[in-house]
Amino acid sequence: MDLEKYFKKSELIPAVVQEASTGEVLMLAYMNKESLAKTLETGYTWFYSRSRQQLWNKGATSGHFQKVLEIHSDCDDDTLLVKVEQTGSACHTGNHSCFFTKIY
Repeated sequence: MDLEKYFKKSELIPAVVQEASTGEVLMLAYMNKESLAKTLETGYTWFYSRSRQQLWNKGATSGHFQKVLEIHSDCDDDTLLVKVEQTGSACHTGNHSCFFTKIY
C-alpha cells in the first residue's frame, strides 16, 4: 500500500476514531506515515503525539487498546476514519469517549 498519498499536504493527518459497533466517535488524534504503517502492521492504533513529538500506541499505558477493524480515507485522502473495537475507555479522563462535554 502506498502511504505517500495520505501525506502529500502535511506530515500529520487527523484520524477520527469511531467505535465500530455503535458508531460513537471516541477521539481525534494525528497520524504520521510511521504511525499509520505501525497501525496497519499491528492491527492496533498508533498515533503521533504533537506535544511529546513521538509515536504512541493507544492503550500501552492504560490497557485500553483499540483493535482496528477498518480504516477509511476521506475524498481528499487527507483525513482518516478508523473504526475500532475499544477496550475500556478511549479518553485519558476515564470517559468512554473524549467527546463528553456538550456545548450546544
